[in-house]
Amino acid sequence: MKISELSRRTGVPVASIKYFRREGLLPAGRATAATLAEYGDEHVQRLRLIKALTALGGLSIAATRDVLAALDRADTTDGTLGAISYALPVPVAESPATDSEDDARAAAAAEADVAELVAAMDWQVPSASPHVRGLATALKELRRLDPHYRPDRLVAYAGLARSIARLDLERAAAIDDPAALAEQAVIVFALSAPVLELLRRLAQEDLVRRRIAGDAGAPGADAAPQPAPGGTGAP
Repeated sequence: MKISELSRRTGVPVASIKYFRREGLLPAGRATAATLAEYGDEHVQRLRLIKALTALGGLSIAATRDVLAALDRADTTDGTLGAISYALPVPVAESPATDSEDDARAAAAAEADVAELVAAMDWQVPSASPHVRGLATALKELRRLDPHYRPDRLVAYAGLARSIARLDLERAAAIDDPAALAEQAVIVFALSAPVLELLRRLAQEDLVRRRIAGDAGAPGADAAPQPAPGGTGAP
C-alpha cells in the first residue's frame, strides 16, 4: 500500500508517518521509485504501537524509540514482556534530593520497606530493578508526607497487585503473534494503570457513599479488600 493508504488505515497523518520514519520509530517502506515506497501490514502494526505509546501512554518520542528498540531485540514471550516493562518509564513522585540526615534516613527506611516487602511476597526481582527503585522513591515520599504511613499494610496491597499481574500475564500468554503480543504488552504495562486507578476510585466512592448513607451492609459493600492485620486504610 502507498503511504496515503497507510494513513487512512491507521488514522495517522502522512506528515506524522514521515516524522516517525525520520525519527527511527517506523521502518522504511519498500522503495518502488525514487520518491515512492510500498508499505505492508507490519507498518500498520508498528504505527498502532506508536500511537498506543505516544497518544495513549503519553511517552515521548525518545522513550517510544527505546521501548520499540527493546521490543525488537526480544525473541520470546517473556522477553517481549520484560523488555517493554523495563523500557517504559517508572512512575514515581520524587522530591528534590538533599544531603540532610533526615533525607538519608528516610531513603534508607524506604529501601528497607521494599526489601522486606519483596521478601514477604517471595518475589523474584533483583534489587537493581527500576521498579524496586521506583517503589522505594515513592515510599520515601509517603513516609515524609503521611504521618499515618505503616509499611506492614503494604503486603495486603501487594497481594492484590499480584492477582492483577496474574490476570495480565494469562491474557498475554495466549497471544502467539509477536506484534500482537507487543501491542497487548503496551496495553497491560502502559495503558491499564489509569483504568485500575479509576476502578479503585470508583470503589472508594461507592464505599464512602454507603457509609454516609449508613448502608454499610448493602450488597457489594463487603467486597472491599481487607487490610493487613494491625491496620486499616492506605499503607
